[in-house]
Amino acid sequence: MKEIERKFLVASNAWRAGARGTRYRQGYLSISKICVVRVRTMGRRAALTIKGASKGMTRDEYEYAVPLKDANEMLDRLCGERIVDKTRYEIRFKGHTWEVDVFHGRHRGLVIAEIELKSEAERFEKPAWLGREVTGQRRYDNSALAS
Repeated sequence: MKEIERKFLVASNAWRAGARGTRYRQGYLSISKICVVRVRTMGRRAALTIKGASKGMTRDEYEYAVPLKDANEMLDRLCGERIVDKTRYEIRFKGHTWEVDVFHGRHRGLVIAEIELKSEAERFEKPAWLGREVTGQRRYDNSALAS
């Protein structure tokens, strides 16, 4: 499966009206130039995800549900310090769903919005609360934040 995603910093809290979030805890089992392997808990759900290297805004992505107990054990036993803690909010705007991540812990204060697209050329309207685009800037990848 292909993931096509664009990322932006968030410039204001205008998106927060009525938003409800889910706490995410994700850790990295492997980080290399070829791919990353991540385990993530999302409330009462969990998944193991393998993401290939980005080519432009596109990369291969494979995600599989795993038992929550197993995911928590992998996070606690195998990820070491390579963990990101955040709350994710889904915001509908002009026919698209934006995922707004509010980071906790050592990344407190960082807020990033992502939109997944069907193609790199797909057009979309940007909400007024978006800031600067950071697509392709490695330092804003969750795997980099976890390192």
